Amino acid sequence: MAQVPQRFFDALAVRTWCGLSLRALGRAREEIDAINVYPVADGDTGTNLYLTLESAVAAVEAVFAAHEVDESPRDAAEAPPDAGDGPSLADAVGAMAHGALIGARGNSGTILAQLLRGMAQVLAARGDSAHTEGPGLRLALRHAAASARQAVAHPVEGTVLTVASAAADAADGVEGDCAEVARAAYEGARAALAATPGQLPALERAGVVDAGGHGLVTVLAALVETFTGRAPGPVAVPHARVAHGGEDRAGAARACAAAEGHGTQQERATDEGERPPAFEVIYLLEAEDAAVARLRPRLDALGDSLVVVGGDGLWNVHVHVDDAGAAVEAGVEAGRPYRIRITHFGHGDAHTTGTGRPPRERTQRAVVAVVPGEGLAALYAEAGATTLLARPGEPPASGELVQAVRRAHAREVVLLPNDAELRHTAAAAAEQARAGGIRVALIPTRSAVQGIAALAVHEPERRFDEDVVAMTSAAGATRHAEVTVAERQSWTTAGICQAGDVLGLIDGDVAVIGADVAQVAATVLDRMLSAGGELVTLVLGDEAPPDVADHLEARVREAYLAVDTVVYRGGRQGALLLVGVE
Repeated sequence: MAQVPQRFFDALAVRTWCGLSLRALGRAREEIDAINVYPVADGDTGTNLYLTLESAVAAVEAVFAAHEVDESPRDAAEAPPDAGDGPSLADAVGAMAHGALIGARGNSGTILAQLLRGMAQVLAARGDSAHTEGPGLRLALRHAAASARQAVAHPVEGTVLTVASAAADAADGVEGDCAEVARAAYEGARAALAATPGQLPALERAGVVDAGGHGLVTVLAALVETFTGRAPGPVAVPHARVAHGGEDRAGAARACAAAEGHGTQQERATDEGERPPAFEVIYLLEAEDAAVARLRPRLDALGDSLVVVGGDGLWNVHVHVDDAGAAVEAGVEAGRPYRIRITHFGHGDAHTTGTGRPPRERTQRAVVAVVPGEGLAALYAEAGATTLLARPGEPPASGELVQAVRRAHAREVVLLPNDAELRHTAAAAAEQARAGGIRVALIPTRSAVQGIAALAVHEPERRFDEDVVAMTSAAGATRHAEVTVAERQSWTTAGICQAGDVLGLIDGDVAVIGADVAQVAATVLDRMLSAGGELVTLVLGDEAPPDVADHLEARVREAYLAVDTVVYRGGRQGALLLVGVE
């Protein structure tokens, strides 16, 4: 990461800012989590902001890797290049915005994604320009604040929206370079953050500033560091009525907010004798603008804390509701939802404290699985697993896996990554969860069909070690294959394939190249069953031919006695067909 101060806001400055912001949020994450009392006191604002920005950083790094950029820093006094092999400013900010959008977590992360998108819209509109200076940065900050406010169904003052507007207002009065604009925005945001307890009763009662606003000030401090080479001093966070120490402080703040009412929507619900919504629903949505315009009022009627961000056919939807299914169904009617995350607000938040409900006890054991399609997610959930939906080509980060493990709310967790490429990521997530006191066993499943086999023998009543051994044995005894379509010409273990060829992969290696899906699938199945088998599992993707399952079932019946076949619909899973043979 270049530490030399950047003079202009160009692609390298975007990269530097994102990296410094992620590092700063990593340091401040626990403190921000600890003061999270609004809109829901669930203590995860800092973590959600970190995960959102982690996704943005990954997208920016991917753009630089694709351009094979020389990472040596430029001299600050050097004039910005107008041409070269590196990504343009539009490329970098576009990647930043897209990465944040697809990785946005929680209410705060979703708003941060829209702030970054708002900046990107202004900066990318500058065409082929390799950089922008102070005036361009001022316009970007103004548009970011306005677009974030528009994305929230019911904007509330004293939140990150107020802090963003104050930053833009402060920057408007500056005629200097990027460093001066960034410094003014930071100072304006910091002053607005200090004033948030006087604007939002929930914050005043808890004696804290707004957690999302604190996160934005942290990000703006990184912007100052990008252009000056020096980070501003740490943000002063009042904790007037909060005990010292991370978890104690968090619990005291949340207990205070929950016991005295939660302000605005939560407070009104308490005054009216109603219970606030119990679920947070988040999903990415592919839909047209007109469909999203119809979706907004429908979701707003179902619950609160509605934030819909995005555009150009891709949106991130966040809402708190009682009927999670209705929120997802509304998304299905509007377009194609995926990466669906449904979280029940659990022990210690405003939805369970002071409402007459007993705190939710941890279960003894849970299974957490990464799955590639909506159909498989439903199948795993029916079997009792906590699922994390992974879109093809966009594997989850370790932080998302840790969140899923925590969401399972169990003392013991069996983790099924269901992808060979996720082995190291899952191992890092398991280690982090263990540090938090959760006993985690990682079963290195390489395919969702191996995960199905492991889940089929899962028995929570058994001793943990015995259960893990049985699940590992079942997964290991299941050969896996997939049928997919080649995206480009490539060398494979079965020869050269062309774009559009149908590929049959067995245990991760290309074994068959053909032109017909049914024929390739049949050949794959024959090779797998030549070594014997008792059960064939077929998982059909959305784009698989409708008759391929019938064709394969008939082949198994006719050619392989005493072999059973089960068929599942996997949804949008990337591969046309997944095959498992036990």
